[in-house]
Amino acid sequence: MTQGRTLSKAALCFMAAAALSACSMFHSDSNRQAGESRIEHDSAGGGGLFGGGGGRANRGGGIGVNSFLWRASLDTLSFMPLASADPFGGVIITDWYADPAAPTERFKATVYILDTHLRADALNVSIFRQTQVNGQWQDATVDPQTEIQIENAILTRARQLRLSNVRN
Repeated sequence: MTQGRTLSKAALCFMAAAALSACSMFHSDSNRQAGESRIEHDSAGGGGLFGGGGGRANRGGGIGVNSFLWRASLDTLSFMPLASADPFGGVIITDWYADPAAPTERFKATVYILDTHLRADALNVSIFRQTQVNGQWQDATVDPQTEIQIENAILTRARQLRLSNVRN
């Protein structure tokens, strides 16, 4: 009984691998224009694995995010421990971080990159804060300016990365 299940699972994995091996999601960089990310270039040629194509013609399809926003987000939040990072979905989640100067307060961040273009509305940052009261962590309010300041820091870093990429 278990041997039959194992054989079925192996056959299913083999068929999936064979089906995907014929797909080519990535193309040469030789035709890519300056400032165009690899994801935009690769998804512009047709329907990708997760549908719809992407790039300039179809912003809603595909699985790509802006590479400058992605790297800038990781750079900006590098002082916080990373809990999860999904470059295809464009989600970065940090673990709780407590500044050694204020050990009774901790922060957690979630960054959503929503588009393949380097634009302010392609970025959404959520900050969570907890304070320690009687040895227990309790949720606390976050100043809305904190999220805006982090978004601005990420956007500034993304622009720096893009400019340094254009010059090279």
